[in-house]
Amino acid sequence: MNVLNLLFTKDGLIYQIVKNKNILEEKSYFVTEETPASLIDEKLDEVLIKQRFDEIQVVSAWNHFTLMPEGFSEHDAGFDLISYNAPADKDKEELMLSINKKFNIQFYYTFPKNYYKKIKELAIPVHFNFSGEKFLNSINNKNNKEIHINLYHNQCEFFAIDSKKIILYNNLDVNSEVDFLYFIMFTLSKIGFGINETNFFAYGETTENETFISELQKFVKNLKIVFDNVPNKNFILN
Repeated sequence: MNVLNLLFTKDGLIYQIVKNKNILEEKSYFVTEETPASLIDEKLDEVLIKQRFDEIQVVSAWNHFTLMPEGFSEHDAGFDLISYNAPADKDKEELMLSINKKFNIQFYYTFPKNYYKKIKELAIPVHFNFSGEKFLNSINNKNNKEIHINLYHNQCEFFAIDSKKIILYNNLDVNSEVDFLYFIMFTLSKIGFGINETNFFAYGETTENETFISELQKFVKNLKIVFDNVPNKNFILN
């Protein structure tokens, strides 16, 4: 079976082509000042016609989202709820829902309509998911106060968990690793997590964000690198 895995971030696209669980190809593209603004559209078009796929798995780390308890059913309010966190455009964004039964919560999130239509037009099985849900489902937590941080290119998402309860989730776009540290430490102060009593876990682009990791280690006692992305092994896509 040929499977195409797609991961969309605010300014990037990462894809994997997998055949019978073997990763044949993995590439990343990010919009910068030197690239055209249409880079992601163009690269998506290219990868969708690379070959005939049997299935597509799409994960969005786009930070247009809101978190609700599982069972919340007023789906029409999804866009309004998201708009409290980020500007949502009904004309350009598709409203999506991902449910995490492990922690009894659900995410409303949006996904660009133009990408959604291109993928659906292939008329093959497609599964859409939100990065926060997939990240949360990969976490093994105990009864302690914990901060789980998944690092991307110029972006990070993190969960604060206490006694197996989600205290906070956020997904941030930042241009500096120092900003990562500021947001994490600011969050601790607001939710009452003491530095010495909190266990920190890092995943994803930990090598790419080594300054953030080294600076965090100066402040916290308990930090574990759970997963470091290496070629053909992207934490969220795997």
